[in-house]
Amino acid sequence: MREKKDLDNLAALGSGKTVYLDDYAPQVLEAFPNRHPDRDYLVTLHCPEFTSLCPKTGQPDFARIEIAYIPNEKIVESKSLKLYLFSFRNHGDFHEDCVNIILNDLVALLEPRYIEVKGVFTPRGGIAIHPFSNYADAAHQPLAQSRLAAVLP
Repeated sequence: MREKKDLDNLAALGSGKTVYLDDYAPQVLEAFPNRHPDRDYLVTLHCPEFTSLCPKTGQPDFARIEIAYIPNEKIVESKSLKLYLFSFRNHGDFHEDCVNIILNDLVALLEPRYIEVKGVFTPRGGIAIHPFSNYADAAHQPLAQSRLAAVLP
């Protein structure tokens, strides 16, 4: 069983009233200790209701965000991730920027062995954009290269 001290720094989970921030809020991301840092294993997260705004027109963009990572010492707390992803709702950035911002924030929080973020954006103007970005520590560079090559046409 996880010890209470491992969870003391998690403010979003079980906090009572949930506060949804109006704009990009990386400060809401939280993590807890990985109890299995001795092995590689994959954590996958899917957010089917991601929204952001076009920075030029202010029109909403809709996407499914897919995150997969091999944890190192920390694991992202899922409610904080939900609040973080929801914070993009009024944030104006291009699809490619959103995916890379999410990746950068999760790398800074978790220092994972490997992580990838994919955005499956709903077509607008007849074009669907699916940006993919990944990061790997030195030991997992071959995985990062093979995953990137796998998504290239």
